[in-house]
Order: sequence, then C-alpha cells, then structure tokens
Amino acid sequence: MPDLAALQQRLGYQFRDENLLRLALTHPSVAHESGQDLENNQRLEFLGDAVLGLVMTQTLFHRFPESDEGPLTQARAQLVNSKTLTERAQRLDLGAHLVLSRGEETHGGRERASSLADAFEAVLGAIYLDGGFDAAREFILREFSPDFGALNTLTLINNPKGQLQELLQAHSPRAPEYQTLSVSGPDHDRDFEVAVLHEGKELGRGSGKSKKNAESDAALAALKKLQG
Repeated sequence: MPDLAALQQRLGYQFRDENLLRLALTHPSVAHESGQDLENNQRLEFLGDAVLGLVMTQTLFHRFPESDEGPLTQARAQLVNSKTLTERAQRLDLGAHLVLSRGEETHGGRERASSLADAFEAVLGAIYLDGGFDAAREFILREFSPDFGALNTLTLINNPKGQLQELLQAHSPRAPEYQTLSVSGPDHDRDFEVAVLHEGKELGRGSGKSKKNAESDAALAALKKLQG
C-alpha cells in the first residue's frame, strides 16, 4: 500500500489508529476474491454516509435560517451526491491507496466512480471513529465549504421541477422529460443519476439517493444553466 503518511497529510487528519484508515481503503472485492469473510470498508461507508448527512444538514440549517425543508433538502443534494463524492476522492487521490482484488485492479477499480465515492465516505467514517464528531465535522467543512457560496440562490428554489416546467412551457407546449441514466450502490444506499431533456436536448444532470431527488437535482442544474 502507498504511504499512508502522505495520504493523512492530504486529509488534514492524523490517525491514532491507522488500521481504521487501512480498513476504510479496503474494497469488498478483496473478500470476494479470497473467498474468506475478510473485513472491508462497507460498514465504515455506511457510518460515514450518516455522519456526512448530519453535518451537512446541521450546517445548512444554521446557514440558511429562512429556508424551509424543501430548499434545504435540494441544497444538500447539490452538495452531496455520487459525483461530488467522487470528485473529492479524486482530489485526495484515494484511488492510489485502495486495497483491491487482482480482478478489480485489472478492470480499472482505482478509477471506478462508485468505489471512489464509497472510499471517501468510509474514510470519513474512520475519522469519526478515530477522532470523534468534531474531527469528522472539521474534515467535512474543509472539503465542502468552498461550494457553499454557489447555493445562495439555489436554496430559494422550492420546487425545481415545477419551476423548470413553467420556464420551458412559456416558450414551448412540451414538458421536460426525465431519463434515469444509472442506478448504483447497495440496496441500502442507492445512487441515481438522471438527465432532464426538452425537445430532445439535454439540459442538465443530477444525482441523488432516490429517483425523485435525482430528478430535482437535474432540474436545479437545468435552471442554473438556463438562468445563467
């Protein structure tokens, strides 16, 4: 495995127990290939997902005191989805540190978006276990705070799908269409990617933990593009 000291420097967090970090980087394929019941990062990913959701919800709740549940939910979806998690994992170069089976390595596992997003959440779960909630919160805010500024107008949109339809139908009788592009992740933690199209032209893409949230995220992306 590559140098964990260099990774911890990029994370901005020094582990007391480096075994937690190693576990967070261990892909499930290792157990599948060996045929043994070896520990992998899925449990830590589950934990990290919950911690991330709580911190982002808490931060948005205090940052936008005038916003209702709908805009806050959409803002959180804009910040936290499979695409943004993958981008952060890539920036931290987590792929270089993943412990993979030989087959997963051969088939491009280090660049696989779902594996990178899962590893990011698993590392977050490991930070939470190693250093507590405050350490996890500090890591999350450091990773995501540059993106909060982009939400100043988006959080005011209560019904992005409805507003997009209203905007488009002012010029055309045709309603926007939503197409599911992919569904990934385990049953307890699905990731949906959806595109919104109008008259055959793609206007935006979105991601979310449900098809409904992904469609709303796609509508937000389309509104942002159209309203420039």
